[in-house]
Order: sequence, then structure tokens, then C-alpha cells
Amino acid sequence: MAVQTHSDVETLHRMGYAQELRRRMSGFSNFAISFTIISILSGCLTLYYFGMSNGGPMVINLGWPAVGIMVLIVGLAMAEVCSSYPTAGGLYYWAAKLGGKNGPAWSWFTGWFNLLGQVAITAGIDFGLAFFVNFLVSQYVSSWPSPLNAATDFHARLAIVIIYAVVLFIHGLMNTFGISLVALLNNVSVWWHVVGVATIFVVLLIIPKAHQSPSYIFGHFQNDTGFSFGLAGAYVFLTGLLNAQYTFTGYDASAHLTEETHNAAVSGPRGIVWSIIISLIAGWVLLIGVTSAIDPSQYAAAEGAAGAAPGVIFIHALGQNWATFLLLIVIGAQFFCGMSSVTANSRMIYAFSRDGAMPASKFWHNINARTRTPTNSIWFAAVGALILGLPYLWNPTAYAAVTSIAVIGLYIAYGLPILLRLLAGERFQRGPWHLKQWSYVVGWIAVVWIAFISILFILPQFSPGNTWATFNFAPVAVVAVLAYAGGYWFLSARNWFKGPRVQGSPEELMRIEADLEVVGHAGPPAPAGAPTN
Repeated sequence: MAVQTHSDVETLHRMGYAQELRRRMSGFSNFAISFTIISILSGCLTLYYFGMSNGGPMVINLGWPAVGIMVLIVGLAMAEVCSSYPTAGGLYYWAAKLGGKNGPAWSWFTGWFNLLGQVAITAGIDFGLAFFVNFLVSQYVSSWPSPLNAATDFHARLAIVIIYAVVLFIHGLMNTFGISLVALLNNVSVWWHVVGVATIFVVLLIIPKAHQSPSYIFGHFQNDTGFSFGLAGAYVFLTGLLNAQYTFTGYDASAHLTEETHNAAVSGPRGIVWSIIISLIAGWVLLIGVTSAIDPSQYAAAEGAAGAAPGVIFIHALGQNWATFLLLIVIGAQFFCGMSSVTANSRMIYAFSRDGAMPASKFWHNINARTRTPTNSIWFAAVGALILGLPYLWNPTAYAAVTSIAVIGLYIAYGLPILLRLLAGERFQRGPWHLKQWSYVVGWIAVVWIAFISILFILPQFSPGNTWATFNFAPVAVVAVLAYAGGYWFLSARNWFKGPRVQGSPEELMRIEADLEVVGHAGPPAPAGAPTN
């Protein structure tokens, strides 16, 4: 809904913030970063193995459109709130403004769950990239530890974790020193994904000598979880929805980047909604293409390759050369996706610390005056993701748990502002992009869906579920954050955290911006002791 709005800087000033970040993104760039973080070539392929074991082709290809429609409803509800409050704080800022007298408490818990989800989504993306890189290297270097043995071979898991750490380091460097390159690659990423999906689908349609039938693609059910109780089939199908639900995460990036986007009150909501729609369509095409190429005799081998399962399918359907070509397309998309996730994650950390909600907030809120980027927050995001991925060294099922953490953390943070907007009723001041008379219907469906999946994905995913190798540690991470945020709140923060802080009067905000412009245009500082004029 394109209408005349206040200037972006005026809108930001009304919310009490200075234009510290450089506003250089177009509406397309804002859409591009959410589309890149959803990344159908990352999420639904790295967790494809999970769908294979928890429901098989049926849950992969029927679950995708079902989950996608529910996610679109969540995205529509979020987009309406984003239009009213286009700020980098995003979700936790919305909660503060909609929570009434308890706004600070709602803001506090929303922010911490968002932080958990953001770190976990970065971990899930770059860990998935590590799976694929490791698999590709193992095809050409015979001495390289094979990911096919990762379930039992510590060295194979160590190789994956080392690649993971290197990727995170590269993404940290790019976001620190190459933000212009990051913005360019976000735009490239959209076309990489669209053309990449089309290429993979066409290659898998033409090259393989045999294809699976529609009845197999949409009707074959597989239960390799070990569950066998009365309603195990239905339970396994529902847990298998994680493959789709995990992929549809991270589109709140469009909200976190609104302080860097032109016409933010319209571009941000559009970025959220269109990133979901395009991903829904293209992702379904991709999954149908990959499933059609499955060789049933190699099903167990592909499933055992965990995050690299599509690589095994490509190898057996196409041969090494074509498989390598497709793997490079996937790896490129995953690299873009992880890069963008670090960007969005760091902006959320920057905004949360700007409002004093994190320990050492002044340090994390620090802006590099020359690049106008939150350097310390960038490295918080990268190191936090690394720590979250380390349990994989000892628990081969830890990757699925990381993706569950991402879904639960992010969707709780998505759901709280939507619920508060519904409870606010007519007190909610709509922005230029809104849902008209559909706000309440869309909002309540979104809240119910989020409550459902938040319970579903903390349940055991493999039988028996109480051993180290099958334990879903997602509830441990969620409870840990809840205990920390809750304990911190009741013991201390409730006495001083009042929600988003106002940085100053309009004159003070303009002075902050002027100071940053002066530093940004200055040359490099002289070395200590150097003579000056």
C-alpha cells in the first residue's frame, strides 16, 4: 500500500532515535535480505534429511505449502506492525510500544527470545553451508573425513565444525569491512536463488534416467525415527514440518534493516511479505525436483549424510560433474544467506544494546564511525553462533536441535508483538501499510499457529529421546534463556529497564548525526605522536 509518508529521518526522530546507520537500501534491497535469509537453497536443503526420516517425501512436499501458508499469515500480521514502527529494534520495540504499562517487561522478553533465535538461525545457516562444503571436498580429496560417517566419526564432525568456524569468520569480516559489498551481494543473491532453483529443477528433470512418480513424491511416508506407538505416524509427520518451518525464518530482517532503508514504513512490510511469497513458490518447485530424483536404493545413504543429503541424491542421479555444478549453486546461496543473517543479527544486537538491555550495552552498541556499522555487535553474532554449534562435536543430532531453537526463539518473538497488537485493539495506530478489516482474523490465526509450533518443536524428534544421541536440547536452550532473562528481569532489570530509550531531543539527534558525518568524511586518524598542523 504505497502512500505518502513522513520522511524516514523524521519518522526515526519521532521514535527518539538518531540516524546513526547509513540509509542506503532500496525497497528491493530490503526484500532481498529477507529473501536471502529465508534462502530456500539453504534451509530446506540442509534440513532435507530431517524430512526424509520424519515423514519422508509426503511431509517434505505436502508440509511445505501448508506451513508456507501459515507463515504468510504470520508475516502479514508482522508487516502491519512493522509499518507503524520502522526501527532496527523491530520486534522488541514493537512489544514495548504495544504493551501498555507492562511494555518494558514485554519488550525485555521479546528481545531476548529474538536474540536467541537470531543467533540460532545464523548458526543453522552457516552450519548447513559447512555440511555442503565438507561433502563437496570429500568427493575430490580421498583422505578428507566423509560426512557420511559423521554420526560415528568424531573427525568427520570436527572437519565440519572447523569449516563452520572459518565461514563465520569470513562473514564477520565482510560485515565489518565490506558493507557495500554485502549490500551488492544481497541484491545478487535474489537472482542467484531464483535462477539457481530453476537450474536445479531443469537439470533434475532432464538428466536423470528415471524419476519418481507423483504418488511417491506426494504420498510416500517414511518413519525412521524409531517411534512406533499408536499415533506415531501423525506425530512423526508433525515433527517433520520442522524442515519447512525452519526455512521460513529470518524474514524479520526486513524490520531490523528499516533504519537503513528508504521509504521504510512501506518497504519494510513489503520486504517481509514478498520474501515469504516468492520463497513459498520457488521452494516448492525445488523440493519437488529434488524428491523426484531420489533413488530408493540410496535413501538410507542420503538420510545418513545429514545436512548433505541432497548432495548424495545429486551424485546418484546425475554423476559427479553435474552434482558438483549443483552443489556449487547451493553453496553460493548458503554463503549469501549466512552473510545476510550476520547483518540482520548484528542490527538487532545493536538496537537492543542501544536501549541498555544487554550486559556491556555500551560496548555492543558502539558504531564504527567510518563504516557506520556496529562492529562489536557483528562479532557478538558470529561468536555466539559458533558457540551454539559446538555441541555437534559430541551429539550428531545437535543440528536439528539448533534449527528447533531458531524456530522457537524467533517465532515466540514474532508472536508476542502480534498478540499485543490484537490486545491493543483500536489503540493501535496503523502505519501506511495495513490489513484493513482483516487485521484481527489474520492476527489470531498467526498467534495460534505460533503457540502450536512452539510446543511441537521442543518435543523428542527421535526415539527414545532421553539418550545423549537422541536428545533434543532445544528446550534446554529455551529454558536457559527464559531463566536468564527472567532472573535478570526480576532481580535487577525491572528496576531500570524502561523499554526503548530516547536518544535526545530533535536538536540532539541532529547533532549526533552531524558528528557522525564529520568523522565519516574525515581521513584516517594520525598515529600517536605524529606531528599535526
